[in-house]
Amino acid sequence: MSHLKFNPRTLILLLMILAITAFRLLVTFNSDELKFANFSSIGAVALFGGAYFKDHLKAFAFPILSLFLSDFILSITIFSKYSSGFLYEGWYWTYIAFALMVLVGRVLLKKVNVVNLLASTLVIVLIHWIVSDIGVWFKNPAYTQDLAGFWACLVKAIPFEIRFLEGTVIYGALLFGAFEILKAKYPVLKLQTQKL
Repeated sequence: MSHLKFNPRTLILLLMILAITAFRLLVTFNSDELKFANFSSIGAVALFGGAYFKDHLKAFAFPILSLFLSDFILSITIFSKYSSGFLYEGWYWTYIAFALMVLVGRVLLKKVNVVNLLASTLVIVLIHWIVSDIGVWFKNPAYTQDLAGFWACLVKAIPFEIRFLEGTVIYGALLFGAFEILKAKYPVLKLQTQKL
């Protein structure tokens, strides 16, 4: 007979990630097609997963899975005209950026507080801006394939990155704030000595 005890922390973290990812779909489906492009919860989800899952596999897998599921739903519905059969052109650059954002959460949010959360948010916005825009710029005839062309692509992306920053701050405040409140109210959600 096993003496394993159920710890609800992992389940609560996963449910919170799925719930906040659902907001990405709700906002996108209930707005003009590109009005809220990049105003999304994915940055907050990456930081949240990196900060609270102590198991490396879960820290990366759960947030990336939530991104994939929401991307897939969007690519077969309202963004189907931007889809290239599977997801969208250059999707792998977004996923590389997303994995780096989870890593930032793991490194900069070992202690969760407002200063660390704001600093990590700024870092992931820069990562998102630079890495995901490689996918927009690379082999795109709208941009010269040199540093000047990449810079032009980055400049054009500034409004999208401002929305990404806004979304990450708002959704991050919701995610991190809610989990910290839950931890204070239910001590069983605090990190135990074993890996989760």
